[in-house]
Amino acid sequence: MIENAHILVDADACPVKEEIYRVAYRTEVPVTIVSNSHFRVPDHPLIAREVVSDSFDAADDWIAERANAMSVVITADILLADRCIKAGASVIAPNGKPFTANSIGGAVATRAIMADLRAGGDAIGGPPPFTKADRSRFLSALDQSLVRLRRV
Repeated sequence: MIENAHILVDADACPVKEEIYRVAYRTEVPVTIVSNSHFRVPDHPLIAREVVSDSFDAADDWIAERANAMSVVITADILLADRCIKAGASVIAPNGKPFTANSIGGAVATRAIMADLRAGGDAIGGPPPFTKADRSRFLSALDQSLVRLRRV
C-alpha cells in the first residue's frame, strides 16, 4: 500500500480499465473511475465510480480538481493531462506514454495544429489502433509511477 496515493481514471474511452484494476488490487492503491455515464466497475473496496454530468469537460474538471502529487491520472486527453501535471500529478496515456512537464507543451501545440487542420477540412487520420504492445507499455508505466510514489 502506498500512503495517500490514488489512481484517477478518465474512463469513458479508456481501454485499460481491467489492467488498472489488477494493479490496484496488487498494490492496494485506490482507483476512482470517472465518467459521464454509468458502466459496470468491480465491486471492490479499492474501486470507486464517480459519474459526473454530461456537460462538456465535467469529468476533466472533476479529475483536475482532485489531482495532486500523490495522484496517477490515466487519460488520453492532452488538455486534462496539462492541468493534472500543473497540479503535480503523474499522468499516463492508455498507450503507456507518460505526459511530463517537459513533453506536455509540445503535445498541446501539436493538438492545436491538428485541430486547425481538421477545422480547415484536411483529412487527417486518427490515432493508430491500440495494440498489445501499448497495453504492456501502459502496465510498465503505471508500475513505474507507483514505484516513484512509494519513494515519496
